[in-house]
Amino acid sequence: MTHLDVKSAILAQANPERAQSSASFFKTKPGQYGEGDQFMGLSMPQQHAIAKQYLTLSIDDVEQLVHEPFHEMRMTGLLIWVYQARKAGAIQQAILMDRYVANRRYVNNWDLVDVSCPYLVGQPLLQRDRSILYDLVQEDHLWSQRMAIVSTVAFIRAGQFADTLAIAELLLTHKHDLIHKAVGWMLREVGKRNIDALDEFLHDYGRQMPRTSLRYAIERFELARRTYYLTR
Repeated sequence: MTHLDVKSAILAQANPERAQSSASFFKTKPGQYGEGDQFMGLSMPQQHAIAKQYLTLSIDDVEQLVHEPFHEMRMTGLLIWVYQARKAGAIQQAILMDRYVANRRYVNNWDLVDVSCPYLVGQPLLQRDRSILYDLVQEDHLWSQRMAIVSTVAFIRAGQFADTLAIAELLLTHKHDLIHKAVGWMLREVGKRNIDALDEFLHDYGRQMPRTSLRYAIERFELARRTYYLTR
């Protein structure tokens, strides 16, 4: 099996009408965050199903998919890496992470980032130095920055919150709504497991946070508590 077999499987399920809708949803017009992206019109279940058929694809062949111009080909390649990483040992996870980070410029929309980075970056970093996240968050690159914060969901699931809170602080003044949403989402995940940690962060930074981040972070609070933070 090669990446050409995966491409053929994707092409066989192309749906032009759905592709047009996806191009609009993922903001592909000039000046929008997904400018120039191209779609085949496959659903996520279809892409997952194809990925599962090609779990033994080599890392080099998957990389070829990640380089493809069509969104679903990149997504399917990333899903293959995710499935491989979830069954891999620490050494193979580290290899996949390094290859993924080296190809991060092709992970160029929020769904591609969110599906892949918790398993391909966050999970391997549970056992490794995490300085790469702080390198990513300092890059002048929207998707690298989103990768830095969303990858920490793996730490949150393990009951570790320090890196999420530190990276959220670094992104407080970011201008893009997609970062505001990601930061708020990760803070909400922290709050699900440790409300005191979230409260402490909001006490220190709630007034500085973009409104979108704050609303996402307090989404699960009771009404009175949400009102308190929104009207401070």
